[in-house]
Amino acid sequence: MKNPGGDVDARAGAHPEDKDESRHIRERRAKLDAWRAEGGAYPNDFRPDAQAAELSARYAQADPAEAAPVRLAGRIVSKRVMGRASFAHIQDGSGRLQIFLERAPLGATYEAFKHWDLGDIIGVEGQPFRTKTGELSVRVANARLLTKNLRPLPEKFHGLTDQEIRYRKRYLDLIMNPEVRALFHRRGRIIAFLRAFLCARGFVEVETPMMQPLAGGATARPFITHHNALDMPLYLRIAPELYLKRLVVGGLERVFEINRNFRNEGLSTRHNPEFTMLEFYQAYADYRDLMDLTEDLLKGLCEEVLGTTRVPYQGREVDFGQPFARMTVEEAIRAHHPQAPADLRDIASLEGFLSALGLPREPGLEAGGLQMTVFEKTVEAELTQPTFVTAYPAEVSPLARRNDHDPFITDRFEFFVAGREIANGFSELNDPEDQAARFKAQVARRGVGDEEAMHYDADYVEALEYGLPPTAGEGIGVDRLVMLLTDAPSIRDVILFPHMRPKDHE
Repeated sequence: MKNPGGDVDARAGAHPEDKDESRHIRERRAKLDAWRAEGGAYPNDFRPDAQAAELSARYAQADPAEAAPVRLAGRIVSKRVMGRASFAHIQDGSGRLQIFLERAPLGATYEAFKHWDLGDIIGVEGQPFRTKTGELSVRVANARLLTKNLRPLPEKFHGLTDQEIRYRKRYLDLIMNPEVRALFHRRGRIIAFLRAFLCARGFVEVETPMMQPLAGGATARPFITHHNALDMPLYLRIAPELYLKRLVVGGLERVFEINRNFRNEGLSTRHNPEFTMLEFYQAYADYRDLMDLTEDLLKGLCEEVLGTTRVPYQGREVDFGQPFARMTVEEAIRAHHPQAPADLRDIASLEGFLSALGLPREPGLEAGGLQMTVFEKTVEAELTQPTFVTAYPAEVSPLARRNDHDPFITDRFEFFVAGREIANGFSELNDPEDQAARFKAQVARRGVGDEEAMHYDADYVEALEYGLPPTAGEGIGVDRLVMLLTDAPSIRDVILFPHMRPKDHE
C-alpha cells in the first residue's frame, strides 16, 4: 500500500499510522526498556553449534534420542503458549525447527519466553527429540533473548506479497519467503561455479577500475562522476573490456573478472543500471573456441546447480543437453522472415524491408545497423533454445576482429536463450590501426548525437601497438543467467537491492 508522504508499512496491507501497529510497537519498546533496565540487553556471547537444516538432515532417518545436546539461534516465527508447555519455531539461515519449552524445568526463563514476540531472535540449548506427531524438535534446557524485534512481521497467513515492498525491504522478503532465500543461495552457487570453472582452466581472476577516465568497452550511456582531488571527470565503467585486454598485452594470457558494470539506461525486467558481468579473455584463441567453452560451461553449470540440463523457464523448457544451434545474423533473419530481400546488405532493400515490418529507421545507420534493427526487433525474442548467432556486422562491432574473408562482418557471436541475450564474445581486434579507425568512426557517431558511441581511447590504441596476441574474449550477463536458472521473470528478483524510484516520486 502506498502512503503519500510517509513510509510503506512492514505489514502487507497496513498503514504506518495504524493504531494497532503503533500500539504493538509501543508495547515492544516498553519490553526493550525493561530488558535494558535488567541489564545485559543485546548480548553477543551466544555461539550456536548447529543449524536447523543440518539437524533435519542428520536425523531424517536416525533416532535423535541418543543425540548430544545442541545450541541453536534464530528468529521466532511461530509460537503456541499452552500454560505448562509451549511450542515455537525458530528460523535460522538454513531453515526452521520446532522447539519445546516446559514451565517446570525452566522456571523464570519460561515466564520470560511467554512475553517474547514473533520476530525476536533467541538462543536455545537442548536435546533433539521427536514429538508424538513425529516432528523433529529441541527440548529446551535453557533459552536467552538475543535481539528484540520492535516492528511486527507481516502476518503469517498472507505473508509478504506486495512486490514493491519486497524489493524495497529485501530483509523482510528474506525473513518471510524461504523461496527467496533459496534463490540467492542458488545465485551464490552459480557464481562459485563460474569462478571454479575458469580457474580450473588456467584463468587468473583480476580486478580492474570501476571508475575510468573514458567510458569504453561497450556502446552504452555512462554514469559520470567527479574526482575532487584530481579535478577531473570520471565514468563508472560500462565494461572492463579494455583494461582486461591491456592485461593480456602485459602477458596475463587468461584473465577473468566477475564484477559490476554501470549503464545509464532505463529500468525493465531485463535491465538494472547496476549489474553483474563475467568477462574473460584467452590468448591464442578465437570466437569459435569460446563458443565451445561456453557450451561446456553452461551444460556443466546446469548439471551442478540444477542436477539436470533441462531447465524450465516461465512455462517453457530449455534443453542445454543438446548441441547448441549456431547460425549467422543473416541466416537467423531469413529463418524467421522468408520474405526477406535477397540482398540483406543493400541499404535500399533493407529500408523497404523495415518499412514492410513497420519498424522505424534510426538515422545514421548503414546496412549493418539496419540488419541489427530487424534482428533485435523481430528475431531475438524467438530464440528460445540455446543458440549462438554469429557474423555480426563490423558497423555494430567496434572492438571485434573483421572476418578474413568478408570484411562486412566480424568474428563475433552472441548467445541467446529463452529470447534473451546472455553472452557476447568475439575474436579481439588486435590491429592498432584498424582499432584507431573504428574509434574515430565512433567519435563521428557521437558528433551526430549518439550518446552511446565510444570515445577515442588513445592509451588503449598505444597498448595495442605494443602487441596484443591473437585473443578471444567474452562477457556473460550473470543476472540474466541467474534469472534463467531460478525461473525468475524479472532481473529485480535476482538482485538483492534493485534500483527503484524514490518514494516521493511515486
